[in-house]
Amino acid sequence: MKRSIVSPVDANIDVPIIEKRNGQIISINNNMLQLMDLETFEVFETDSIEEDAKAKIKQGAQVEYWRVLGRNRVMRVKEQ
Repeated sequence: MKRSIVSPVDANIDVPIIEKRNGQIISINNNMLQLMDLETFEVFETDSIEEDAKAKIKQGAQVEYWRVLGRNRVMRVKEQ
């Protein structure tokens, strides 16, 4: 969601850095996903899933996730 900000010219605004990464679902436990990053092979858990992607979630699927402010969110499931 884009937001407009009105502020003085000399005001500092913090902008989050968004890393778009690819991962693979290792396991699904209730609402928690265990993902492995396909670049660094780091394994982590997340429960933050985009509503559109929830129906396509399955073990072994490749996903695109975003890392924003230290939190991971699954944005979409890649078609195989």
